[in-house]
Amino acid sequence: MTDSSAIVVEGLRKHYGATKALDGIDLQVAEGTVQGLLGPNGAGKTTVVRILTTLLRADSGTARVLGFDVVRDAQKLRGAIGVTGQYAAVDEKLTGAENLEMFGRLYRLSGRTARARAAELLERFELADAGGRLTQTYSGGMRRRLDLAASLIMRPRVLFLDEPSTGLDPRSRAQVWQVIEDLVREGTTVLLTTQYLEEADQLAHKITVVDLGKVIAEGTADQLKERVGGARLEVIIARGGDLSAAGGVLARFANGEVNTDGDRRSISAPVAAGAGVLPDLVRALDEVSVALDDVAVHRPTLDDVFLALTGRPAEADPKPDPEADHRADPSGPADGLDPEASGSGGPGPETGPGERELVAG
Repeated sequence: MTDSSAIVVEGLRKHYGATKALDGIDLQVAEGTVQGLLGPNGAGKTTVVRILTTLLRADSGTARVLGFDVVRDAQKLRGAIGVTGQYAAVDEKLTGAENLEMFGRLYRLSGRTARARAAELLERFELADAGGRLTQTYSGGMRRRLDLAASLIMRPRVLFLDEPSTGLDPRSRAQVWQVIEDLVREGTTVLLTTQYLEEADQLAHKITVVDLGKVIAEGTADQLKERVGGARLEVIIARGGDLSAAGGVLARFANGEVNTDGDRRSISAPVAAGAGVLPDLVRALDEVSVALDDVAVHRPTLDDVFLALTGRPAEADPKPDPEADHRADPSGPADGLDPEASGSGGPGPETGPGERELVAG
């Protein structure tokens, strides 16, 4: 592991029967950055998080977080990380303050320290006014912020966020994003799994795209976008306009295939010069008497990247990852866990909706 790496994963594999949840994942995350782990349902994202947070054992490969081996040094590692799962897992019969105090006590903080930390986090997450209310009265966004606050009780150096904004309205999602950005400015390293391409684009310094248990691409958002080509020029021809003539003009400026959509009266093509072609293009179309309703140059989005890499679009309304359905018997440790690691203070069985994965030191 390099001095600046908070997480290093090499050759991680995990099988569930004939299903390859992970098939040789490699990953390296720099300290003080947000690493996005992007992929469709079942890609392996949640399995990676569970292994890195000591809740699941890989079949093979190695993983180190903050220099700690996730198997040999599991107990030491748990005191240095925070985890927020796919579900806002809070006790509805407790108030917001009582939830946070409970987690503080589970982390073996004194009562006074736990209450002080709870008050601090409620203020930070703009929940102070609601701290005395039962969480069953909270909105979905408020519960998610409370859940995220609980993962910060011990001021973790590395925070694992498994689809933290799934199901949130745009305002609540923006609030969660702001909290994550603030944490990173303070030096926290974040591993973020998501299916929201906008979320990865907004937050991640580096993005790793996974599909079918394998890494299929990685880089910054801009680097990934460059993989699907440069800017794309699109013109909408006015009704009655000559699509064929317009297509011939556009072909002179394109550096790739020209696509025509007759129903939309749209013609598009990749261009190397970006917006710089617009003045010359408009003049050339005017010379052949083609009128326009609209003309624009679009940069590739992460949606384009996702489609190009996986062959299918990202889901607009992500659902919980099927990987989370690999449940353990509630009476015993999770599948693949070291039974000795699931005692007092360690992670318990895999959790379902409404339960929280507590990683305590």
